[in-house]
Amino acid sequence: MRSKTFPLFALAVAAVFAAGVASAQTSPAANTAAATPAAGKVDPRAEIVKKVGGIKLEDVRMTPINGVYEVTRDADISYVSADGRYAILGDLIDLDSDGNISESRRRGLRARMIANVPESEMVVFAPKEPAKYTITVFTDIDCGYCRRLHSQIAEYNRLGIRVRYLFYPRSGPDTESWHKAESVWCASNRNDAFTRAKNGEDIKSPKCPTDIVRRDYELGQKLGFEGTPAIFLASGEMLPGYAPPTQLAKYLKSGKM
Repeated sequence: MRSKTFPLFALAVAAVFAAGVASAQTSPAANTAAATPAAGKVDPRAEIVKKVGGIKLEDVRMTPINGVYEVTRDADISYVSADGRYAILGDLIDLDSDGNISESRRRGLRARMIANVPESEMVVFAPKEPAKYTITVFTDIDCGYCRRLHSQIAEYNRLGIRVRYLFYPRSGPDTESWHKAESVWCASNRNDAFTRAKNGEDIKSPKCPTDIVRRDYELGQKLGFEGTPAIFLASGEMLPGYAPPTQLAKYLKSGKM
C-alpha cells in the first residue's frame, strides 16, 4: 500500500465529512456530473445558486459525497452543503487513490478557458520540426524571469517545446508594461517586436484597435495565478514560475522534475 501524501487539513475535512454525511458514494465517477433531480423534487443546486449568488446552475455539480456539492467560479473551486448553508474551503482528496479531485477539476477548467483563445491571438514561438509539447505562458514584458525564459526560447524550441505567449502586465491597466504589451501586439512583426521588447528595446508601433492585452489580463486573473511567468501545460496543469528548458522538457516527458 502506498504511503499517503495528503496534507493534514485534508484528513480533518475527511473526518468532518464522515461525521456529518450519512452515507458516501463508493464510486466517484458515478456522482461527479451535475445531476437532474427526480420529477417533483427540488433541485438542491437551485438552492445553492440562490444562497451563494454570482453563479449559474451549471456551475454547481454533485461530488462523490452525498449532500456536498462542488461550486466553480472560473478556475476556483469550493464545496457547499445541499441546503447552501455550509461552505468548505480546501481541496477534496480521494484517500483510496491519494488523488486530488479538486486539482483534477481545476486543470480541466483552466484548459477549457485557455482553449477559448484562438492561437491567432497569441504570440507563438514554435520549433521548425513538429512540436512534441505545447505550453501557454502568461508573461510580463518587464518581468525578470519572463525575460530569462524568453532569452532561452531557441533552446525550448530545440527540445520540441512550442511556446504560446499571452500578455499579463502585472502592474495593471494603463501602465508602462501594459503599453509595451500593446506596442508589441500592434507591431507588423509581433515575434520580432516581442523579442526586442524582452531585450529592453522601446517598440514604436502605430496604435491599433485591440483589446487583446485586456482580454489576456482578465483571463489571467480568472485563472488565479499570482506571478509571472505562469506556465500552463496542455492538460491545464499550472507551473508557477520559471522552469529551465531541460528541466521543463524532462517534466513534460516524465511528469517529474
